Amino acid sequence: MKLSKLLVAAAATMLASGSMFAHKTTPDWIRSAVFYDIYPCSFMDSDGNGIGDLPGITSKLDYVKSLGVDAIWMNPIFESGWFDGGYDIKDYFNIDPRFGTKTDLKNLVDEAHKRGLKVCLDLVPGHSSNQHQWFRKAATEGKDGRYADYYIFVDSISDKDKKDIEKRYKTPNPQDSKLGLWVPTKEANPGEPKDGKYTGEYYYRNYYPCQPALNFGYANPDPSKPWQQPVDAPGPKAVRRELKNIMAYWFDLGVDGFRVDMAASLVKNDKDKKETQKLWNEMREWIDREYPGKVLISEWGNPSQSCPAGFDCDFLLIHRSPGFKQITRGTSPGKSVGKDAYFEKTGIGAYDKFVEEFNKQYLASKDYGYISLFSANHDINRLNSEGRDTPDQIKTFMTWLLTMPGVPFIHFGDEIMMRNVKGLPSVEGSREERSGTRTPMQWDNTKNAGFSTAAPEKLFLPVFTDGGKLTVATQEQDPNSVLNHVRRVNKVRHDHPTLGNLGDWVTVSDMSKPYPWIYTRTSAEGTYVVALNPGGKAVKATVELPEGKLDCLLSDGKTSVKTTKKGTQFSLGGCSSAIYKVVK
Repeated sequence: MKLSKLLVAAAATMLASGSMFAHKTTPDWIRSAVFYDIYPCSFMDSDGNGIGDLPGITSKLDYVKSLGVDAIWMNPIFESGWFDGGYDIKDYFNIDPRFGTKTDLKNLVDEAHKRGLKVCLDLVPGHSSNQHQWFRKAATEGKDGRYADYYIFVDSISDKDKKDIEKRYKTPNPQDSKLGLWVPTKEANPGEPKDGKYTGEYYYRNYYPCQPALNFGYANPDPSKPWQQPVDAPGPKAVRRELKNIMAYWFDLGVDGFRVDMAASLVKNDKDKKETQKLWNEMREWIDREYPGKVLISEWGNPSQSCPAGFDCDFLLIHRSPGFKQITRGTSPGKSVGKDAYFEKTGIGAYDKFVEEFNKQYLASKDYGYISLFSANHDINRLNSEGRDTPDQIKTFMTWLLTMPGVPFIHFGDEIMMRNVKGLPSVEGSREERSGTRTPMQWDNTKNAGFSTAAPEKLFLPVFTDGGKLTVATQEQDPNSVLNHVRRVNKVRHDHPTLGNLGDWVTVSDMSKPYPWIYTRTSAEGTYVVALNPGGKAVKATVELPEGKLDCLLSDGKTSVKTTKKGTQFSLGGCSSAIYKVVK
């Protein structure tokens, strides 16, 4: 009771502080949506060059629809320098030739819509590539050039910043995102400068050195630092117009929304994110007026800030969310899945931090948008990783993911238990730790697992089917496969809207005895009970539930319930799960 009151009070405080940004224009379809995220280079290659493309994705839309998902999010498909997996954009208005053409995208969108699927692209507003023409012109045309204030330039930097740059040269690693925020302009080779001098000797980066920050202004500009322009200065206002132009261009083609990369990074020196919230609310108001029904999904990591600011949903990010990390990664250093992760069969994990954190975010954001949880993504290791490597473990996680409040995202291939492969080379900025979650989709047991007709050495990354077990074709034939389990859970979720975003969420099991984890979802439609045991040993728990009979909607056959004087007793075998409806 004490914790509950604390959470409600915290939520009320956050709601009050964010009320000036309130919006509720989320389209109805996202209320029960499940997303499928696709790394386009790795999904399906239609032309045999070893890299996935848009026609390849279009050819597999029937499969995507069969999963029971409602929408697709694709990582960036715009023309890129391919230094950071497509997140270093050279042209926001063109499709990268490796993926096809605008006509191919239009065909993909049209075919998806015929199947009732929405399509969202990846928007990278905080930075461009240093190969983008905006940056090249900004750097070389001088301080009076049209694009000079699209980026942040200075002629001199501090001694500390200079030392950081020296460190980068002493241990050269162009993918070092930590050493120094300033980059020598000449390092980007933008071309011959006007009058022999660049607009600024250094530029401010947003992530990697090759990703100069677009100038959305500073929340609290320092008058002694003239490069810190206010958010309403001409340069930042022009960049906001460009952002609208980009979104409008692809909305007009028919896309349904954007997932926004590093959405909180736009306005600088904005510790409380108020100016960043105002910026996105401006975008939201414009979208609702000009393109109603379109969605914005943020990579922000704080739904209590992002959803009131105009986003329809926001991810809980493992590197910013101790609670999400507690249940999916644990505390073991240097491992993608530690022994004390809750969703590990060791059975020594906990979920108390997650419950506290999720409740705070849920209560503070549910009137504005939705929290998004995910199985993995292009940056985060797959479910089948190190200690979490059996079908029962993956199925238990998927039951949890698809019965939590919010808008879940399934990383392509997680539904067939593709494994996270270690020791792969860095490809186009993937770094070794991200290569393992970007390997090609495994369709069947033909050449290259059906992904491509190219020679194996020409593939974007190698395929690993574990002797043919981890392919769509094999799992289609097995009624007990992870693939078919995902389909069944998605069907239950859609058949019973309370399990989507309509239902309240309450943990009813004892958090001090974390195995099993039992929670309810409740709305006017009824009450549902989800029981999970990710641990490898059989467990029991007795909980209090509303009166009524428990009708089992989905079970792996290793769970049972009975009524006792103390309440309802759940018995769960190792790595098991079940979903029930309370029938009065």
